[in-house]
Amino acid sequence: MNLFFAPAILTDCILPEPESQHCIRVLRRQKGDLIRITDGKGHFFNARIIGTNPKQCAVEIVETIHQPPLWKGRIEIAVAPTKNRERIEWFVEKAAETGIDKISLLRTRFSERKDIKTDRFNHILISAMKQSEQAILPELQAMTDFEPFIKQEFNGRKLIAHCYEGEKKPLCQSIGKEDNVLILIGPEGDFSEDEVRLATTNGFQSISLGNSRLRTETAALAACQTVHIVRQMLSKKETH
Repeated sequence: MNLFFAPAILTDCILPEPESQHCIRVLRRQKGDLIRITDGKGHFFNARIIGTNPKQCAVEIVETIHQPPLWKGRIEIAVAPTKNRERIEWFVEKAAETGIDKISLLRTRFSERKDIKTDRFNHILISAMKQSEQAILPELQAMTDFEPFIKQEFNGRKLIAHCYEGEKKPLCQSIGKEDNVLILIGPEGDFSEDEVRLATTNGFQSISLGNSRLRTETAALAACQTVHIVRQMLSKKETH
C-alpha cells in the first residue's frame, strides 16, 4: 500500500496538495478507498477517502497505529556538503533509509559549499521515509558554522572523524548499545587542524572509519551504518 505524508493529519484531515495529486490523479484512488498515511511523528493512520479533490483529498481516520522507535539512542550526523550536490543528496537519501534521527549541514574552513538550499533535501527525506516505511521523519539542520555548531549542547557521545595523525579509536569501539551519538564528517579537504583541536576541547573524541580515505558522503553513510551494526551486535551478545 502506498504511504502518504500529512504532518497535520490529526488536526486537518486533508492530504497536502502534492500528496492529494499523487493519490487522486496519479494513483486514481476513489471515494471510499483505504489509504495509509504517516504524520512523520511516529504514527501511521489507516484512512478512508471521503473527498476526491486533487488539491485537497479529504479523508477520515479509521485506525491509528503507533510505530515504536526502530533503534535506541539518537543517531546524528553533521556533514560538510560536497560541491557535487547529487553526492550529498545520495547520502541524505540512504541515511534516511538506513535510519537516522538528524542530519546537520556544516560550514567549515575547507567546505566546498558555503551555502546550500534545503528544500530538495526535505523532499528526499520524506520520500526515503515513505519508501522505507518509517513513521518518523529525520530532522534536518540548515548550514551552520562549525564553531557555534560544536558548542551546542548534546547529551551523548560526540565524535569527529578526520585523517590527521594521532590517537584515534575506531568508531566501532567508541559507541555503546543505547548511546546518543553525534558524528562530525568533514569536507573533501578534511577539517582544518584548528577545527579538530577546537572540537576536542569541546568534548569531541577523534575516531577512525578505517584505513581507506573515504569521500565525504561515503564516510557519512559508513558512520551511520556502523552505529546500527555495532548496536545490533551488542544487543545480540546480551541475549546469549
